[in-house]
Amino acid sequence: MNQGICSLFAVCALGVAEAPAGAAPIDGCAKGSEDEGFFARLAQSYRSHLAWDGGDPNAPVTVVVGGAEVPESNPPWPYSTWNIGASPAIGVENMYTSALMDALYCGEHGRELKDSRFSIYGWVEPGGNWSTSHTRFNYATGTGGNYPAAYSFEPNTLQVDQVALYLERTPDELQFDHFDWGARFSGIYGTDYKYTFSNGVFSNQYLNEERQYGFDPVMYYLDFWFPKIAQGENIRVGRYISIPDIEAQLAPNNLSYSHSLLYTVDPYTQQGIVSTTRLTKNWQIQTELSAGNDVAPWVKSERHLTPAACVIWTSDSGRDNLYPCMNGLNDGNWRWNNVQHAVITWYHKFDAKFHMDTEVWYMWQSHTPNVENPAGVAAIAQAYPYVRDGAPNGAQCNPAVVYCYSYEWAAVNYLNYQLDARDILVWRTDFLNDARAQRTGFKTRYYEFTLSYTHWVGDVIELRPEVRYEHAQDADAYDNPTDTLGAGRNSQVTIAADAILHF
Repeated sequence: MNQGICSLFAVCALGVAEAPAGAAPIDGCAKGSEDEGFFARLAQSYRSHLAWDGGDPNAPVTVVVGGAEVPESNPPWPYSTWNIGASPAIGVENMYTSALMDALYCGEHGRELKDSRFSIYGWVEPGGNWSTSHTRFNYATGTGGNYPAAYSFEPNTLQVDQVALYLERTPDELQFDHFDWGARFSGIYGTDYKYTFSNGVFSNQYLNEERQYGFDPVMYYLDFWFPKIAQGENIRVGRYISIPDIEAQLAPNNLSYSHSLLYTVDPYTQQGIVSTTRLTKNWQIQTELSAGNDVAPWVKSERHLTPAACVIWTSDSGRDNLYPCMNGLNDGNWRWNNVQHAVITWYHKFDAKFHMDTEVWYMWQSHTPNVENPAGVAAIAQAYPYVRDGAPNGAQCNPAVVYCYSYEWAAVNYLNYQLDARDILVWRTDFLNDARAQRTGFKTRYYEFTLSYTHWVGDVIELRPEVRYEHAQDADAYDNPTDTLGAGRNSQVTIAADAILHF
């Protein structure tokens, strides 16, 4: 049984196909665990993880190697260091531990497996909502149902949001002596694929087939660690999550079940190369070249070489982090999600229990077809004849012009309080001004308020109920499947919850 597990996890590919001298489980496993069957070890591992009560309160404070104090702990928070996109956190251990990996580590080849830095893990996330909206989501217009609330776009329903699987090797960025490398492939299946897919990567599932459930290989990349460049540099090549943002597509990386309007309408992933360099204890820089937002490099009609750059500042105490980015800057002409995205995030820790996360961005495109002019509507149809629906929105401008400048800006603030080692409360305040209706199809200012609670069962199950209220000041954007005036409502209330079952 253990030999089969070895061959499955690539440890055998590293030369451990037969037990070498000294092959053994990692330290801390029960005596004789390597002689038990895998499923017996897995059951014991889950019993141990479910019994987790918050860890040792007397444990020493974790410090970034060469950096500041690690500000939070995961769990109960979805992060321990402040979020930095497209890079592991330099100077901390980035290997993921899970009940599944612990069961493997306590097998005959556990020590070799852990030393290899390969791991496999994931989760299953069912969820559901009750909403004051009742219409079904309209795939042709992209509106209706709970839209633009995300990710539960269908009202009053239960669904499987994500079934996620990660295969990865993490580079060792605790050491500064030698080059190391890493790789990740992760895929999700569920309703959330609607928000993650890139044009050219299984995109027909949504654009042409209107599937409620689909699959998306949301990340596939290589990491290269160069410890001798400045105070360490990571270079990532492949498909990765968009550089900035408090939130992310993957459920455990978020403070609440639902997402802010700010996050719902900005870029999700890029495919390219991004470098993250630590210059000093306090300063890091990021530079990037990609094919554009949410588009595959092999889609010749849509790809567009797009640079990006960020600066990251962390205070000596680790309690403050500022992260300004120009997340994509090219000619700015309207095409597949070719928004120019200027964004800044700020994290601040008040005390041991209380911290906040704030993000503000401004996005724009030029030469956007005007849907108030028949020639503008025709321009959209001509640019995207190969999709039945899902083409980029036009703008709502002066009917006399065919093209115009479209823009939007948004701000979100999270106030976060830790009740105890397994419970947190989150209050989110969110504003979006879709000034030309180019992101949501409605020319309006949106306000959103959410109260969310997270409870951990051990460290393998998260339960996240929430109450959300939102209001569109200038249009009836909610419960409006036809995208027309008078067909919907200005406000919406949802009560929702999900469960994240980690493995």
